[in-house]
Amino acid sequence: MIGRSADVAIVGGGLMGVWTAFFLARSGRRVVLFEKGPVGAQSSGVNFGNLRLQGRFGGQYPLSLRSHALWEDFEALTGETCEFEATGHLYVAANADEAARLEGYARQAEAHGIAIERVGGNELRRRWPWLGEGVHAATYSARDATANPRLATPAAARAALRLGAEIREGVRVTDVRREGDGFTVELEGAGTLSFGAVVNAAGAWALSIAERFGESAPLFPAGPPHFVTEPVPYRIVPSVQAVDGSVIARQIPRGNVIMAGYPRTASDPVLNRAPVPPAKTLAGMGHLARTLPALRHAHVIRVWSGIEGYLPDMLPVIGPSVTTPGLFHAFGFCGHGFQLGPGVGAALAELIVDGTSPTPLTPFSIGRFGQGVAVSDKFLKEFDQPAAVTS
Repeated sequence: MIGRSADVAIVGGGLMGVWTAFFLARSGRRVVLFEKGPVGAQSSGVNFGNLRLQGRFGGQYPLSLRSHALWEDFEALTGETCEFEATGHLYVAANADEAARLEGYARQAEAHGIAIERVGGNELRRRWPWLGEGVHAATYSARDATANPRLATPAAARAALRLGAEIREGVRVTDVRREGDGFTVELEGAGTLSFGAVVNAAGAWALSIAERFGESAPLFPAGPPHFVTEPVPYRIVPSVQAVDGSVIARQIPRGNVIMAGYPRTASDPVLNRAPVPPAKTLAGMGHLARTLPALRHAHVIRVWSGIEGYLPDMLPVIGPSVTTPGLFHAFGFCGHGFQLGPGVGAALAELIVDGTSPTPLTPFSIGRFGQGVAVSDKFLKEFDQPAAVTS
């Protein structure tokens, strides 16, 4: 194709798209990123902000560890801060069965070199006296961290711009077509441009691109309900997560406690809405008060959610298309993509520039859905109506 607009088009201005633009621009590729709204305005900017290593799918650890090292180097990479803090992550269990699950997660993390502490009994109360009496056991990963999602994606986007990437906000991609040895990208009200490769990082909207090339996945839009409390005395340093998913909480230094939890709430990618029913906030506050009793009387001052893409095996789609050379996917991160963002961008850039990456991505191929995939127990537990999302 003669007269290409740039080497690579990226569709989607969330964390995956922005970091891919960053690493491609750093490698000298001409990149244009298209985002229908503001960069980082969807799930990348409204998530919990957890940079969690423990409790992940085993095949995800090489990518997760690579990404974590990039988060730890965020300020040097971007020249900005994102409130990154190595708070540690406390995984808690309410009974012996849940403690056995924690042990399984701990062994898996340790197999990949992550240091995990098992804590119970008197030691549990001594180190974290603010935990409720119902907490039976816990594992602790000191390297785990948190960051502010509202700051992270825009900062990475500005860094990509400084490296020469072009970012076009408020531009909707209406069609992507194969043409010769490249692609044409049609823009709403802004004509058609040509590229050598395309990255589909469109989040919950990604199927509209994949299906143009004969690929699909059982992608389901949803979002975790979040709320934040008024400021209370700062005591809770690590992020705290119940292994059953009922509590995911962290306190920021100014005292507010941010809370998320399951079951996830419905979202509408057509109307771009993810309302949080009041009952979910009340239930979430009840779970939080049992795990962290000092917050029993804290006032909730804001609730929100976001639109995320979920898949029944609770694994993302990352990597090259199986039907079309030059097309790459990064979507369906199932609520745990924030931590993976920099690593995904680095690996995709390597695939595009070098044709290979040292980070294994085979478990995340979109081709796995050709034969059907098993529905994860985790998936079934995290939604109000699992039958509706697996049919």
